[in-house]
Amino acid sequence: MSNKTIIQTPDAPAAIGTYSQAVRVDNTVYLSGQIGLDPNTMQMVEGIEAQIHRVFQNLRAVATAASGSMDDVVKLNIFLTDLAHFAKVNEIMATYFHQPYPARAAVGVASLPRNALVEADGVMFIQD
Repeated sequence: MSNKTIIQTPDAPAAIGTYSQAVRVDNTVYLSGQIGLDPNTMQMVEGIEAQIHRVFQNLRAVATAASGSMDDVVKLNIFLTDLAHFAKVNEIMATYFHQPYPARAAVGVASLPRNALVEADGVMFIQD
């Protein structure tokens, strides 16, 4: 029988819809999509670089709340409204993740919630 736990932290933006920040089932944690919202103000940070950093900071906060770290992320999905920002995502991502890097998809999308420029979600595997 699996053990399901809802993960919630004030260090990442509060859910703005019908979802949880993350859900842990046994050793797997499903991280909901994060956009560039500042968790203190719930306002979008300005510019693509700031949004990319904020997205990874928000994911890191949720990972920490789930007793994990960015090194435990095994799959990452990145959504961009402009794929011209893909190189910048790679550059900034390298400051939050270490080799071996997680599996990843990067997808161009027409729009994101709150007019975000980037969103990322992921899956973590935590060894007990």
